[in-house]
Order: sequence, then C-alpha cells, then structure tokens
Amino acid sequence: MEEKQHEKLVYLLNEFSEDDEPPSIISISTNTSEVSFGLNKVGVRTGNERISPSSRSKTFQEKHFPQITEKEWNSWQWQVRNSITSHVQLSKFVTLTSEELSAIANPQHALPLRITPYYLSLIAENNPVQAIRRTMVPTLNELVMSCGEASDPLSEEHFSPVPNLVHRYPDRVLFLATGFCSAYCRYCTRSHMVAKDKCHVGIKAWQPAIDYIKNHPEVRDVLISGGDPLTMPDSHIEYLLSSIRQIPHVEMIRIGTKVPTVLPQRITRSLVSILKRYHPLYLSLHFAHPDEITPETAEACRRLADAGIPLGSQTVLLKGVNDTVKTMKDLVHGLLKIRVRPYYLYQCDPIPGSAHFRTHVAKGLEIIKGLRGFTTGYAIPTYVIDAPGGGGKIPLLPEYYMGEENGEVILKNYENQLFRYPDYID
Repeated sequence: MEEKQHEKLVYLLNEFSEDDEPPSIISISTNTSEVSFGLNKVGVRTGNERISPSSRSKTFQEKHFPQITEKEWNSWQWQVRNSITSHVQLSKFVTLTSEELSAIANPQHALPLRITPYYLSLIAENNPVQAIRRTMVPTLNELVMSCGEASDPLSEEHFSPVPNLVHRYPDRVLFLATGFCSAYCRYCTRSHMVAKDKCHVGIKAWQPAIDYIKNHPEVRDVLISGGDPLTMPDSHIEYLLSSIRQIPHVEMIRIGTKVPTVLPQRITRSLVSILKRYHPLYLSLHFAHPDEITPETAEACRRLADAGIPLGSQTVLLKGVNDTVKTMKDLVHGLLKIRVRPYYLYQCDPIPGSAHFRTHVAKGLEIIKGLRGFTTGYAIPTYVIDAPGGGGKIPLLPEYYMGEENGEVILKNYENQLFRYPDYID
C-alpha cells in the first residue's frame, strides 16, 4: 500500500445496506497499533428509523442537493461522506469574504475544515458574523498567536500515562477514543489532536488504556471523548462500552459529543439500543448557540432521553457568539425544553489563535449573575475555567458572600440587596 495513503479515511462498502449498520472507517497505516476494524458484521436487521428532516433542511437539500433522496439526506453516513472540507466546496453554499477565503486556503492552518451538509444548512449564506458561521468557518485571526496560548493548554499529554488516556483527577479518567469529528469547531481545545484530520484509531490502540483502567481500582468514572466518539461505527462503540463496563470498579461511563448538534442523523435506533445497555451512562452534549436547537436535534435528544440517558450540555463562552445574557438565556431555556440540563459554561481555552473568541472572565461572571435569580436554577450552568497547566476545572461565581459581622453572614442576592444569616450556633 502506498505511503501517501497513510492515515486517509476509507469508507468500505459492506454486505448490507445503511439501514443495517454504518460502513467502517479504517485507518490505513503502517503502524499496526492504529489499525481499526475491517468490515462490520451484523447478524440481524435492526430498526434504524431515520430522523425526519425539518422544513429548513428540506429546502436546503432541494436547493443544493436536488439529485439525492430524502433517505440519503437522513443517512449519517451520507452526511459524513459529503461533508464540506475545502473553500472550493464551501463557496458553492456560502458567499465567502476575502478574509475567509485567505484563511481557508492558508497552509498554516492547524485545524482542518469540516462541516456536515446538515449543519451547513444552519449557516448564514451572506452574513460572516453570524454565530454558527463564526464557529465553523476559519478566519485569519486563527493565525495570530497571543500571550499565554499553547497547543495543549490543559497539559493533557503530561497527564497521559498511556496512549489515548488522561488521568488528571483522582477517581476518573478521560479516554480519547478517536481523533475524528464530523464538524471541526474553530475553538477546539484538542485541535492539536484532530489537526491532521485523523481517523478512528481502532481497538488495538485502545487496549493499553483499557488495561490501565483495569489496573487502577481508584478509577470509578470514565469519560469517553476525542474527537467525537459517536462518529465511530456501532461495533466500535459497543466494543469500547462493553470493555469498560466489564471492569468491576468502574461505576459510571460518560460520553462527550457534539453529534446530536451537528449530525443528529447519527442517533439511530440501533445506536440508542446499544447505549442503553450500558447504564449508568451519561452524555455531555456540546451546544454553543440557540440556533443549534432544531427539530432534528430535539428528536435526537428525545430518543436519548427516552432511553434513560441523562443529558447535560457543555457550552464554551465565545465572543460574538453567545456572550450576552439574552443569548445564553435563550440557549439554556431551549436546552431544558429538549430535556438537556445545562451543565458547564467554559471559559474558552487559550489554544493558538483563539484570542478573537475569548472574552474577559468578567463577562462570564456577568452572564451567570444575569441568570441567577432571573430564571430557574436548573437552567444555570456552572461557570468554570479549566486551569492552564493541568489544574483542572475551577468554578467561578459572582460575589454573593460579602463577609461576616457580629456572628452573622452578610449575603447579597440577585437584585443586589443585602441580607443577614445567623451563623452563631455553638
């Protein structure tokens, strides 16, 4: 096999239709530790009811992909195969500015371009400052390095005792199952990992991480992330979940994913039936803006919630995207309506070229203050900074505790009124 094929994505045609099982994605590599499954084998046909497209999706599909059927549009494999990965492709759908064109074509870009057709349908054709467009389309700002930025700001490599695993907290580990995503966010914390558009690493490369978890009984919680784990074939997902669930001291498994947001078609009945077999299982979903909450995303989340899977959202605070109280309130209210609990609001990590996305920390505190007391507590995420250098998540709150006086605690509420709580119990 030619060397130039190293680490390219290859979609294999299986002996069954897409309704049965997705095609495998394999890494063609000279390193045997990076070889994943060949062909998936499915014994019986499972119900894989597709998520119906919204009117917006139908209009977009009829305009830009008139030659395909609705079934093809609803196929997550079709969405991945037809993702937009170049400025030539993107310019057919979006009127790119000269600055965007220069950025996409620049060879210095560390993070590749990838947008699913479904998610592209949410991007404004003629508005370069639209929120979702800013998170997906490169700009020249990404080439500007600012003070304090680093390719691995959280020092995950330093806390990685074996490949594909990070052990930073005492009782939990991060399992990096893949370097592939169906859409690449321009502010991605792990841009150093997905920078080469890597493919799924495969089960042989997972084994050292699985063995590490088996040999460390203090690990009770495993977070599977990447890349995006739900872009893997069903067989890979089931193998990994079953391998981890067989470890007696692992109490819970979490999956971090943006798939319900950028590729809701992936949440098939067969995938949900796999996930529900490995409770307690939690999903941390990545949402950035209320415009991402569509009928398709709502249906994907409904399927997951109906399977008994608790859903939480992780949102990165981004300048010009979601850095107002109104936008954040619309987002968290919309999430609750689709049964997703706002969990974390992250200060944007200082990856290279991220200054145009990062707000001052005071802005995050302002947003939390604008939510607390003005909406239900379930809608309020915890605002955190993932400390550079591997310090972990540090929560931040506005100043509600004002001190003590004469045995009483002085408190300030959301309306800036002062109250006293008796704190002189013997």
